[in-house]
Amino acid sequence: MARTEQPDGRVGNNGEIKSVKGRADEKRKLSERIADALTLGFGSMAFLVLNVVWFIVWIVINVGLIPGIEPFDPFPFGFLTMVVSLEAIALAIIVLMSQNRAAKIADLREEVDLQVDMMAEQELTKLLQMVTMLAEKQGIDLRHDEELQEMVQPSDHSQIEQALEQEVG
Repeated sequence: MARTEQPDGRVGNNGEIKSVKGRADEKRKLSERIADALTLGFGSMAFLVLNVVWFIVWIVINVGLIPGIEPFDPFPFGFLTMVVSLEAIALAIIVLMSQNRAAKIADLREEVDLQVDMMAEQELTKLLQMVTMLAEKQGIDLRHDEELQEMVQPSDHSQIEQALEQEVG
């Protein structure tokens, strides 16, 4: 496949534009790259197993089951509770950072999708108008087809937006 460069610098194969996510990933800040990498690691079975092993070792040491090792956080494990709470806070913040970035990408995708849908609707309306004109030149009377007459009229996008805005609140 031949690689082509778009006027705005996007590169694709045979005229394809790069994905919104791909471009957004390239523009990530260092903190976003770190958050994404950490989220990927924290969402793994290996991380779960590591945590379970860590807690088991902590508890076994601190209930005094290993001779020669003095418990440093006796039951009810107050220090462990604090460490787990801090870990949960850090994990929640990191995951939220990744989710916020994913939500921004999803919003961009929706906007692009809306724009493409609106262009496609305009193109289809124009095609219907042209086909109707061709049919009429061939002597086919389409004036009584109410559905077609409605379809050849351009959509009022502002009216649709207002209706959606009222629905949303």
